[in-house]
Amino acid sequence: MNWVRELYDLYEKNQSLAGKVERGRFGEPLILLPIFHTTVAAQITVTIDEEGNFLRAERVADEDKITIIPVTEKSAVRTAGAEAHPLCDNLKYLAGDYMNYVTPEKGKDYFENHEKYMNGLEKWKQSEFCHEKVSAIWKYLKKEELMKDLIACGVLVSDEKGKVLPKEKIQNVAQIDSFVRFSVEAEWKEERNLLEQGEARIPNECWLDFTLQKAYIAYCRSIDGKTDISYLTGERTVITYLHPKKIRNEGDGAKLISANDETNFTFRGRFANKEEAFAIGYEDSQKVHNALKWIIRRQGRNWNGLCMVAWESDLNELPDWSLDTDTVCDIYENWEGWGDEEEKKVYHGTNPREAARFLTALEGYGRKLEPNSKMLLMVFDAATTGRLAMIECQGLSSSIYLKNLRDWYDDCGWLQPKYKEKSFYLYYGMVSIRDAASLLYGTESKGEMVLKGANEKMAAEICKRLLPCIIFRQPIPMELVNLAVQKASSPVSYENRMNWERILALACSFVKKKKIEMGEKEVWTVALNTENHDRNYLYGRLLAVADRMEYRTQEKEESRETNAKRFMSAFSQQPFRTWKVIEERTAPYKMKLAVSERLYYEHLIEEICWSFLEGDFEKNEALNGSYLLGFHNQAYMLRNKTRQEENEDE
Repeated sequence: MNWVRELYDLYEKNQSLAGKVERGRFGEPLILLPIFHTTVAAQITVTIDEEGNFLRAERVADEDKITIIPVTEKSAVRTAGAEAHPLCDNLKYLAGDYMNYVTPEKGKDYFENHEKYMNGLEKWKQSEFCHEKVSAIWKYLKKEELMKDLIACGVLVSDEKGKVLPKEKIQNVAQIDSFVRFSVEAEWKEERNLLEQGEARIPNECWLDFTLQKAYIAYCRSIDGKTDISYLTGERTVITYLHPKKIRNEGDGAKLISANDETNFTFRGRFANKEEAFAIGYEDSQKVHNALKWIIRRQGRNWNGLCMVAWESDLNELPDWSLDTDTVCDIYENWEGWGDEEEKKVYHGTNPREAARFLTALEGYGRKLEPNSKMLLMVFDAATTGRLAMIECQGLSSSIYLKNLRDWYDDCGWLQPKYKEKSFYLYYGMVSIRDAASLLYGTESKGEMVLKGANEKMAAEICKRLLPCIIFRQPIPMELVNLAVQKASSPVSYENRMNWERILALACSFVKKKKIEMGEKEVWTVALNTENHDRNYLYGRLLAVADRMEYRTQEKEESRETNAKRFMSAFSQQPFRTWKVIEERTAPYKMKLAVSERLYYEHLIEEICWSFLEGDFEKNEALNGSYLLGFHNQAYMLRNKTRQEENEDE
C-alpha cells in the first residue's frame, strides 16, 4: 500500500480545513496545517497598529499557546543553528535591542540571528505577495525597541543594571528567549471585499489570519528552488530533503523521513548520495506530514511513545479497536442519540442483551459507510529521539474491519466488572487494551491497577501483541493466556477484591478465545454448563462451591479471604491433594449454615464429583485455564441464586 499517497489524498480531501483552529478530543487545539506552516508554543503576544506602533504586550495563557506560524524549509527543522522563521520567532531573532538587555553566554552574539530574520522579512515585504500585517511588523521591528517595550509593560523585568532577569529569579514574567507572536489592529482593505462576499472578518491575530497564510504560500511558491522528479507524483517540482518533525505530538523531535546523516549509513552502501536515494516534492512532503500530524491528533492513540492511528477513507466514524465493549457502545449511542436511559439500562449485565447491544452498534457504524469504504492503520515507534519508524501500515476494507472487530469481542466475550460514574456493574464483552495491560503487568495503587516504572512500557507491548489478533485475526499469544491464568490463580495477591475479579474475567476471555482458535466446537458462555465433563472445568466448579459456602458464613463487614481463594494457586497445580485440604478447612464453616443450605451445597458437590470421568478426579496433574471458566460459571450461578432468594424473601 502506498501510504504516502493515502496521506496526500487525505490532505487534499480536507484542504478546506487547513489553517482553521478546532478543538480535539480533550479540548486541545486541532489544526490541519497549511503548507509551509508549523505550530509552536508562544509565550508573548505583541499587539501593534498598522503603522507599526506598539500598543501592548501580554503573556500567553497555557491553554492558548499553540500558534500557527509560517516557516522556511530550513527553519522548520532548525535545532542549534541560526535559522530565522519568516514572521514570528524568539526574542533573540526579533529584537534589535536584544543585546542591550541580555547578558549573553560567553562567546555568543545574537546580532546574526536578528540580521537573518530582518533580511528574510524584508524579502517578503518587497515581494508582490506582501501583506499589510507584514509591513506593519517590519515597521515596528525596524525601530529596534521590542525589549524596551516588553520591559515597560511588565512582560519582562530588568534589574538595576538594566539587564533582564531570568524567569528563575522572578515569577509570572516571560523568559528572555520567549517565542513572540503578533497581533495587528487595523481596518484592512481586503476585509471589506471579503465581507461583501459573505466571508468572515479578518482577525487581528496573525496566527488566525488565513489571508496572511495564503500570501505566504504564494510567496513560497514564487521562490525558485532545486527541481527534480518527485517520487510521489512523478512530476517535476521543487524537491526537499528536509522533512517536518512534531509528528506524534508537539514535542516530538523524531522524523519519519530523513537523509541528513552524511557520514554513517542512512543511505551509504546502496547509494552514493541522498539524491540517488529518494526525492520528494516540497509541497508533497508538507501535505503528507501535515495530514499525518492532523489525523494522529484527531483520532490517534499514544502508548508510551508507540503511536497508532486508523481512519476510514472518507473520515466516517469507526469503532476504536483498543476500547472495551461497553465504551464502544456508549460512544455509538451518544453519537446516534439511540435509546432513552431506561432502554440503555436494560442492556447492562446480561449476556444476550449486551451482545445484541454491541451488534447494534457495529451495524450502526456500517450503515454510515459506502460499499467500497476502506480503512488504513499506521503504527509508529521511535528507538531514538531523532528517528521515527513505521512498524505497521495496513489497509483493509471497512466491512472486513468491522467483521474482525465483531469476532474479537464475541470470541473474548465474558462478564467484565467495571467502575463507571462512581458505581460498579458488569458488562458482557472484552476489556480495553490499556486495561488488559494494567491487569497483566500493573500493581495496585489506591485500590486500582496501574502501570509504574519499567512496567509503563508494557501498555505499548500489549498493544503490539494484541493488535494483529484484533484487526487481522491472528492467534492470541499463548504466553499472555498463561500469564492471565497465573495472575487469576492468586487472589490473595490483591488487596482490592475487585482487581482480582477483573483479572479473573480477563483470563476467562483469553482462555475462551484460545479454545475457539484451537477449533473447539463447544460454545462457551457465562451460563453454567452442567453437561461438561472436562476434569479442569469440574475442579473449577468444586472450588467455586467451597468458596461460596464459606463466604456465606461471613459477616457483612468481614473481609477475610476464604480457604478456597487462599489455596487457589496450589489448587491449580495439585487439585486432588489440595481439594482434601480445602474440604477439611471449610467443614467448620459448613456447619454454620442453615440445614437446607448446607444440604444444597453437599448435594451440589456430590453431583459435580459424579460428573468426573473415571480416573480423572484422582489425577493430581496441574489444571489448565479451563478451570477458571468452571469457577466463574459456578460462582456466577451461585451468586445469582442467592440474590434471587433474597429478593423472594423481601
